Amino acid sequence: MKKQFIVALALLVSTLSFAQKKELKTAEKAIKSGNFADAKSAIKSAESLIENADDKSKAKFYFLKGQALYANGTGSNSDMDQAIESFNMVQKVEGSSKGKYGSTIEDLKSQMLNNFLTKANAALQSKDYVASSSGFDKAYRMSPSDTLYLYYAASTAVSGQDYNTSLKYYEELRDLRFKGIMMEYTAVNKESGEVENFDSKSIRDLSVRAGTHTAPKETKTESKSAEIVKNIALIHLSNGDNEKAIEAMKLAREQNPDDLGLLISEANVQLKMGNKERFKELMKEATVKDPDNAELQYNLGVIAAEAGEKEESMKYYEKAIALDPSYTDAYNNIAVLILSEEGSIVEEMNSLGNSSADNKRYDELRAKRSTIFESAIPYLEATLKLKPKDIQAVQTLMNIYRGSGKTDKYKELKAKLETLQAGN
Repeated sequence: MKKQFIVALALLVSTLSFAQKKELKTAEKAIKSGNFADAKSAIKSAESLIENADDKSKAKFYFLKGQALYANGTGSNSDMDQAIESFNMVQKVEGSSKGKYGSTIEDLKSQMLNNFLTKANAALQSKDYVASSSGFDKAYRMSPSDTLYLYYAASTAVSGQDYNTSLKYYEELRDLRFKGIMMEYTAVNKESGEVENFDSKSIRDLSVRAGTHTAPKETKTESKSAEIVKNIALIHLSNGDNEKAIEAMKLAREQNPDDLGLLISEANVQLKMGNKERFKELMKEATVKDPDNAELQYNLGVIAAEAGEKEESMKYYEKAIALDPSYTDAYNNIAVLILSEEGSIVEEMNSLGNSSADNKRYDELRAKRSTIFESAIPYLEATLKLKPKDIQAVQTLMNIYRGSGKTDKYKELKAKLETLQAGN
């Protein structure tokens, strides 16, 4: 009885093996003829039989499954994901990428990678950001050493407002400690005089040697770590997970205590949450780390102004201008601060009667108002000098000239305003 059982079991194993090989041959034949639907059907039939197969049969199964699902680049997104997994399983079963199917799989993977990147870039050009993100993600899964593809997947997911997907990618990038620092190769085009970027140093150098470009330059891009952590925090914020947002920034700061970008990102997150005092503390900390940064000074000026601290705000704006004399917004905001005092003066002037005391007070207020105008004029003129098409600055300065009796300058700006408005 025992012997009969062993024979029966042996026959069963033999039958299963025969069925499995038959389905694999059917799949192989269908793939060669381009009939991927039949190939997938045969693979599905063999799926339940493959668990107990030997490594040789398993490798062949996953190799054929990958080809059937890839379908020469026509497979669905889900099929593509499974195709990648299947090709990876072949190498896992064979123990390396140098097995029987190794070189063929590498060729297929190269085709798949190019296919994913082509589709991702085409989708990006047509602003189909979700499809572009999916393509870049697949390119990364196909070539995990090219982490930049995962960064592109995250960025395009944000553009497509698929925030949960982008969060997943950003968190993966964070855990990989991705920085994304690259070399940029540039040179000046002799004909246009413009700086142009090149894909590689060799191509740039060829252009320089050919005489079409000059002034070759190589610069490192900034680390993307701060941007990644900031985006993780902002997505948590948009999802209403404030604690997760703060935790994301805290973890990043602990790992990179000297990273100014992370410090500023945390400050921006705090501001987004409405924590203006904490924002101010962090920005002051940032100015200690980078005392020559005009933008930091300007932002402190904005927060001080919003808090009603006009004198402190003025100091920050003036420091920003001292660091960067071309900081247009700082000039403009100083003018706004100065002119903010006009409202209460005009209100009091309008409330006065016709008594001699009221008339005296009216003249005092008018003189005070003129002083305010005179103080604001240099900053508005500086704004217009740096930003000639700033319609709001033109209107403000025009009204000041009119209120100050500077008729010629008023007319000049009125004509300028009409020209600007006609051009819009």
